[in-house]
Amino acid sequence: MARYTGPKSKISRRYSEPIFGDTKALEKKPYPPGQHGRGRRKKPSEYAIQLSEKQKAKYIYGILEKQFRNLFKKASSKSGITGENLLILLESRLDNVVFRLGITKTRRSARQLVTHKHILVNGKMVNIPSFSLKEGDIISIRDKSRSISFINECINDPNNSKYNWLDWDSKSFSGKLINYPDRESIPENINEQLIVELYSK
Repeated sequence: MARYTGPKSKISRRYSEPIFGDTKALEKKPYPPGQHGRGRRKKPSEYAIQLSEKQKAKYIYGILEKQFRNLFKKASSKSGITGENLLILLESRLDNVVFRLGITKTRRSARQLVTHKHILVNGKMVNIPSFSLKEGDIISIRDKSRSISFINECINDPNNSKYNWLDWDSKSFSGKLINYPDRESIPENINEQLIVELYSK
């Protein structure tokens, strides 16, 4: 499974956002990484801004370039707004939905649960993090995995965020993708139009 394995704190500092989950790096060093992190930097070009936005989206969702480009092609072939289509495709990935349901605290750990065969989709084991879910799909935790303390701590956390396009039943350890999210329901700080402009060149 291809994924980013480099330093995470530096990425979070570069974008001034907790890209990979909560981190104290932004409090300790609230400036970009590198030799000139606290110095004056020249104004970035339009292309640099667009590229940076694409890179940020890739880091957030844990996707490498080839997979991200393929998703963009798929989004552009659909009717509607390409940027919003792209975000919907990203949000409907199995690893992201496992994260959104509160089964794990990060998308990285969600990918691990999926690849280690702890997650079922409509009663069948799926170990592909990029698996694209459809409206009405049921995502559940395998019976043998429901006693794992890490999973129970996550799903019982009262601070878990709730999303109107997902439903979670704690008794059956399962959730449902009620419908695809609209743009207002996606909390990620991503300017998808910049990504569209970059790939449209």
